[in-house]
Amino acid sequence: MAHDYDLFVIGGGSGGVRAARVAAATGARVGLAEEYRMGGTCVIRGCVPKKLMVFASEFHEAMGDARAYGWDVPDGRFDWTAFRGKLHAELDRLESVYRRLLDGSGVDIHDARATLVDAHTVALSTGRTVTAKTILIATGGHPVVPDHPGAELGITSNEVFLLDQLPKSVLIVGGGYIACEFAGILNGLGVEVTQFYRGEQILRGFDGEARGLIAEQMRERGVDLHLGTNVLSMEKDGDGVRVAGSNGTERTYGAVLFATGRAPNTGGLGLGAAGVETGRRGEIAVDGFSRTNIGSIYAIGDVTDRVQLTPVAIREAMAFVETVFKDNPTPVDHDLIPSAVFTQPEFGTVGLSEEAAREQEPIEVYSTSFKPMHHAFAGRTDRVLMKLIVSKATRKVLGCHIVADHAGEMIQMVGIAVKMGATKEDFDRTVAVHPTMAEELVTMKQPVRSA
Repeated sequence: MAHDYDLFVIGGGSGGVRAARVAAATGARVGLAEEYRMGGTCVIRGCVPKKLMVFASEFHEAMGDARAYGWDVPDGRFDWTAFRGKLHAELDRLESVYRRLLDGSGVDIHDARATLVDAHTVALSTGRTVTAKTILIATGGHPVVPDHPGAELGITSNEVFLLDQLPKSVLIVGGGYIACEFAGILNGLGVEVTQFYRGEQILRGFDGEARGLIAEQMRERGVDLHLGTNVLSMEKDGDGVRVAGSNGTERTYGAVLFATGRAPNTGGLGLGAAGVETGRRGEIAVDGFSRTNIGSIYAIGDVTDRVQLTPVAIREAMAFVETVFKDNPTPVDHDLIPSAVFTQPEFGTVGLSEEAAREQEPIEVYSTSFKPMHHAFAGRTDRVLMKLIVSKATRKVLGCHIVADHAGEMIQMVGIAVKMGATKEDFDRTVAVHPTMAEELVTMKQPVRSA
């Protein structure tokens, strides 16, 4: 049977667009459907606008540093309306770039919602039905809002970028990287920030020492962080939201931002009709090659709930094309993925946390914390952390954790060494770059503890 397409992609985010473009370059006939805006979470309502907001939020502190370094700089005033206009213009530009890339690759774009009919058929909200030899689902995920009285009064990370004006105060609910990033952003932009997290420490799953330092620094910067605390109820109070907390507090905030997790976008996709299996959280179950239980249907990115990072979705897209369109079966490699959390201070990490490494094998921990030259001269109390987790048996660096300005930039480079299997002695043999913060990674000679 002749199909309309060799590949039909559902979802126009980073993973879906990359798969469509690279598959089309092999000569395949490719179609792609996106119901909202091209670029997905990362470009439209995630990494890109968030990082631009991080940049904007850091200028208040930078102006204070400038004065300490002898510059006559006033504090100034942040203009949210002016910034938001430029932000959305940039997002529009990036979306148009994505469209041009698809057009230039010969991909048919369908601005429509797509629903699976069967293993080879997709129904579009335009009324058209198309068939494809292979279908790739790359629909991403969405923020989850908790179920308690008044929760509908809150907003999520999707809506932060659309606010007409910044609230004077905000309650952020959650302790993951999105919650902590927005706490730093909004605090830096002059919003009074309170944060509730039900757990005993923020950034669950990351290295414990790094988590503790970040929480301490967030508080020093002005974030009112409450651990072991949850929202009991919310109700409208004039222009604000009155919140009762499990810590006994009751207060009205200008806004409540939920950052309490994300769930895969699988609702209403027609997965049942096509026979595609899903997991407990609604995620699409796939094998190491991103293939579902239906041989003609694959899935990549956040909708599979494996590793929710844009570069991982892109890697999964490339592996999918190698496997399906280049006759080169390529499993996805999810091992030793470097990542950055754009908290303030920034956090870069690759490999195992100290806690996870201890469970696996005997280790040595090399760690140092100090005031960086830039901050010390400006009179700030900020401290940075440089930490290596080393296997006693193989001497390999199992994990690296950096809490510092530009930690994301540093961890990208360290990630190459760790991925190559570098040992502690390889680090030691590398000459330090002085004066830098990163030189500490190659000058720590004695472990601070063994486990």
